[in-house]
Amino acid sequence: MARQKIMVLGTGGTIAGSAAQPGDNVGYQAGERPVQALLGGLGHLALPPEMDLDAEQVAQIDSKDADAAFWLTLHRRCAAHLADGAIQGIVIAHGTDTLEETAWFLACTLEARKPVVLTCAMRPATALSPDGPQNLRDALALACDSRAAGVSVVSAGTVHLPRHVQKLHPYRLDALGSGDIGPAGWMEEGQLRLAHPWDATGGAASFCAIAPQEGAGWPWVEIVLSHAGATGAQVDALVQAGVRGLVVAATGNGSLHYRLEAALQRAQQAGVAVRVGSRCPFGQVVGRPGHGLPLTDGLSPVKARISLMLELMQAQ
Repeated sequence: MARQKIMVLGTGGTIAGSAAQPGDNVGYQAGERPVQALLGGLGHLALPPEMDLDAEQVAQIDSKDADAAFWLTLHRRCAAHLADGAIQGIVIAHGTDTLEETAWFLACTLEARKPVVLTCAMRPATALSPDGPQNLRDALALACDSRAAGVSVVSAGTVHLPRHVQKLHPYRLDALGSGDIGPAGWMEEGQLRLAHPWDATGGAASFCAIAPQEGAGWPWVEIVLSHAGATGAQVDALVQAGVRGLVVAATGNGSLHYRLEAALQRAQQAGVAVRVGSRCPFGQVVGRPGHGLPLTDGLSPVKARISLMLELMQAQ
């Protein structure tokens, strides 16, 4: 059997976290252990004999602090490794807090004909029963599966695609979900069992061929929330400060508080790009709300923000 070389990229996160007291699953510091140490922790989880591993520390952050510079660095390293004919696939060890955003960004900007698998953990490496090692093992197995081309996410034995994956719980091990679409499949003893035909695009409608360039400036896009008593003052302040785009987490089926709606209409007239989605964790806006503002095409607000940033970037 031909040997399969997998590149593992470390970025920090809980999977690389450490706590002062063994068994402390909350009071830990994320991004403490290097990626080589994570791979060393797989000793009791046998890997396929045909698998060769290499590793690179791309970043060492708590994923809550992810930003454009982090995405740019990760994008560049992924693109370089995807171009290496000796590499079968890439595994990215990432924090859970913004994993869905990084996955969507990579799905929109990487021309990935090989597997690029993000994985994570809800317990630090020092936990009495850490979930990171099994998640990492599942990710390595998925990265060896030629059916899994493109960007995907695996955690708690479940495989998700970037368009649908969300962090739905702050603590439990199966914190990630894919809403009412459901997972793409499951990892079972190192094997992928598909629930749906695999979508190599990860749900991205189109590939953003213009990769973000350092120093080019990322368009400023913010997320605002529609809620009881919303005034729209935040929108007016952001427009005055020079925001380029606004994504709205609307109530229900894309509905907006009337004061917020008026402010968004003013923003659009001033040249600010506005997109409206729903703050509901399941489903998407059906039909066309009366306000007539452009919709997010079913994306969650955090992913819609990324898509709007890329859209504005290409228009520059």
